[in-house]
Amino acid sequence: MADRVAVFVDAGYLFAQGSVALSGTKQARGSILLDPVQAANALEGFAKQISGLPLLRIYWYDGTSIGPTPQHLSLAHLPRVKLRLGFVNSVGEQKGVDSLIVTDMITLARNGAMADAVLLSGDEDLRVGVQQAQEFGVRVHLLGIKPSRGSQSLFLLQESDTTDEWGPSDLHPFLSIRQVAPANSPPPAANPGIPAVSGSTPDPLVEVGELMAREIPEQDLPALIASITAQGQTPREIDARLLAKSRARLKATLDSTQKRHLRAAFLRACEQRLSATTRSNED
Repeated sequence: MADRVAVFVDAGYLFAQGSVALSGTKQARGSILLDPVQAANALEGFAKQISGLPLLRIYWYDGTSIGPTPQHLSLAHLPRVKLRLGFVNSVGEQKGVDSLIVTDMITLARNGAMADAVLLSGDEDLRVGVQQAQEFGVRVHLLGIKPSRGSQSLFLLQESDTTDEWGPSDLHPFLSIRQVAPANSPPPAANPGIPAVSGSTPDPLVEVGELMAREIPEQDLPALIASITAQGQTPREIDARLLAKSRARLKATLDSTQKRHLRAAFLRACEQRLSATTRSNED
């Protein structure tokens, strides 16, 4: 068996419990800032300390409904970090992540690729992965976030060879909470390509953008907003749905000015929804 330690990170657990440790309450994903380099350094340092072995690699597991986000890509390009993505369904539920973790733990253990494993998670569904890795001679070190007894499965704690927990001082180097500005901006100004409306007649393209924004899972909003802002374009799949809904609403094909107006309305609606969610979590 190789004298290496592998790290398995459940990003959903890290962000949820990390925000509680730092702020006292669970925060929306959009209000949590991650420094990928510092996170990888902290995880590698802990793994080497607890095992006394060099690092094989860090496996980072997360869910998404829009494909890899800018944050995911930043992690994926780090040395000795492997990104593994499940998916998020239409109601915001993360699917497939636990099975990826279990499969990877068992495969690496069976192939003798690691002697120790560090698992940052709290989900009881991972217990089978811990048990089977141990049957292949792997020592499993469970890492939680304070208070780990309230955020990790009791059975998972019992199965692991060692248990440790990180507090705010351990998280601060790579995790922080930001405040999202209130959604008090006025609606988008009328564009020359949009038919003028009078009084309180709603703008149909703004309405379509708002409807689409409500379909985006809450945990995907920050990554989507960051992606649109950084790249200057809406992800292809979402953009196609926006245009299709708008054509059906207007019963006409949109010109380039209308498309820009629609995309701006969608982005603004996403930002407003994220801001409202963050304020609700703070309350």
